[in-house]
Amino acid sequence: MFTELKDGRKLLDLLEGLTGNPLPKERGSTRVHALNNVNRVLQVLHQNSVELVNIGGTDIVDGNHKLTLGLLWSIILHWQVKDVMKDIMSNLQQTNSEKILLSWVRQSTRPYSQVNVLNFTTSWTDGLAFNAVIHRHKPELFSWDKVLKLTPTERLEHAFTIAKNHLGIEKLLDPEDVAVQLPDKKSIIMYLTSLFEVLPQQVTMEDIREVETLPRRYKKECEEGAFNIQQHCLSFSSSPLPPFFPPLPTLIIVYLSWKVSDALSFLLLAETPSTVTEVDMDLDSYQEALEEVLTWLLSAEDTYQQDNISGDVEEVKEQFATHEAFMMELTAHQSSVGSVLQAGNQLIAQGNLSEEEEEEIQEQMKLLNSRWEALRVDSMDRQARLHDVLMELQKKQLQQLSDWLTVTEVRIQKMESQALAEDLESLQKQMEVHKGLQDDLEIEQVKVNSLTHMVVIVDENNGESTTAVLEEQLQRLGERWTAVCHWTEERWMKLQDIQILWQELVEEQCLLKAWLTDKEEILNKVQTRNFRDQTELSVNVRKLAILKEDMGMKRQMLDQLSEVGQDVAQLLGNNRASKKIDSDLEELTQRWDSLVQKLEDFSNQVSKQY
Repeated sequence: MFTELKDGRKLLDLLEGLTGNPLPKERGSTRVHALNNVNRVLQVLHQNSVELVNIGGTDIVDGNHKLTLGLLWSIILHWQVKDVMKDIMSNLQQTNSEKILLSWVRQSTRPYSQVNVLNFTTSWTDGLAFNAVIHRHKPELFSWDKVLKLTPTERLEHAFTIAKNHLGIEKLLDPEDVAVQLPDKKSIIMYLTSLFEVLPQQVTMEDIREVETLPRRYKKECEEGAFNIQQHCLSFSSSPLPPFFPPLPTLIIVYLSWKVSDALSFLLLAETPSTVTEVDMDLDSYQEALEEVLTWLLSAEDTYQQDNISGDVEEVKEQFATHEAFMMELTAHQSSVGSVLQAGNQLIAQGNLSEEEEEEIQEQMKLLNSRWEALRVDSMDRQARLHDVLMELQKKQLQQLSDWLTVTEVRIQKMESQALAEDLESLQKQMEVHKGLQDDLEIEQVKVNSLTHMVVIVDENNGESTTAVLEEQLQRLGERWTAVCHWTEERWMKLQDIQILWQELVEEQCLLKAWLTDKEEILNKVQTRNFRDQTELSVNVRKLAILKEDMGMKRQMLDQLSEVGQDVAQLLGNNRASKKIDSDLEELTQRWDSLVQKLEDFSNQVSKQY
């Protein structure tokens, strides 16, 4: 694969099939022809908005395994993964295919208590998640209890076999490759996309929002070269937040240190004998190397993005990352530029050139050096401007969060200073006001999620000082955010408890009042004297006995109401509301006592008739 893609022809054939547009190819066998073909591939991908990071034409022509695979994955991701999801992405107005896929997986596996998918790597190693996705939509294919008894490798083999035999999905994965500490993310996504394509697709905005609030884990990947990334995790809260509000996400400050030779003067190199090689340099070799470097430089100048810097922080982060990748490519090629200039210098030093040839080489070297230097300086300037804009936007984000917290803290103080409601209707209004605070927190949570990555460029001298103030600011904001979330959730739970108890109290009081009214009417109809015969006397005695028995059974309800009333009064902490509750209970108690006394009097009167 790495050999046959070098000349770019098969890549152009592939893109012809994917885009439906004819793409001309250069049939020559030289390196220049191959570079032109591959650069055309990169141009077509750019025109189709395929994201490429740190992949240049020379990487493919040189057969770089990692970057060739990266190029193919970008093509797969754009034309297969995103194509499968384009309809649902359009309906939900989402652009992140991974977020859609993770939302679908979590929604599919929610009924399975043994499965909790948080990512596309470690969550899949035990094989349960693959089986759960299939079983949720095709439960008739196998028994879930049977899967639980299998080993991780057996579960993976079971899922892949079921998917192939019943869903027509090839075994793109081997169990041995997944049942490891950190499976390959791209492979997992590729396979899940195949499942997504053939199984029911149900994803809601609630599912998306749930994924956005998941804790994020980052894997530090160090690659050779001058590009150095260090990650420091700053968590806003070490203690768990209540379940209503997701925690403020962990903030990742990415320290980017990129070095280019600050004064890379190849003209000086041209005046110094080469120390790289001692063999004679021929003119044809020099011209071939020069043509290759100029081809790359022309491509770099074409792809160099000079678009306006956005005013949106997330877009600027993307611009910043794209530009960092471009600068990495410059770093990778600066030695090639130097080698060409050294080769020209060596040719001149050999003294075998005509005066015209020597002048031409000097002009070529001067042109190459000036174009390289212009591109390098422009890139450094753009990096500085991108970072300045990004830092300013990030500072505004933090200041906006701080201002919002200040306003919300004042709002909470005012709510705390107000006594709780005097009646159920007032309590309902207070709950509506509190719900408004909860809604505002949910809206702010979305903004807080955008703080997931903060980018800061530091150098060897000021790394600690650059971040110390920011870290302290983040810690303070995190503590304030946590306090607001805790208070809001705790107060909401308290209001709900009061509402439930108070509603129960009021309803039970109404029922008891109706019951007392009914029994009072029954008692008033009982005859206590002047009975016609013994039968009539017995009937009335029976009525009094039944009434007395009913009241004995109902007495417990009156005691319970008294206890509930005390609980509500204690939770409210409102004297006027407490007095009203006590008054209502006192009224019921008096009616009860009156009924008991009247029942006793009637019973005594009837007993005298025997």
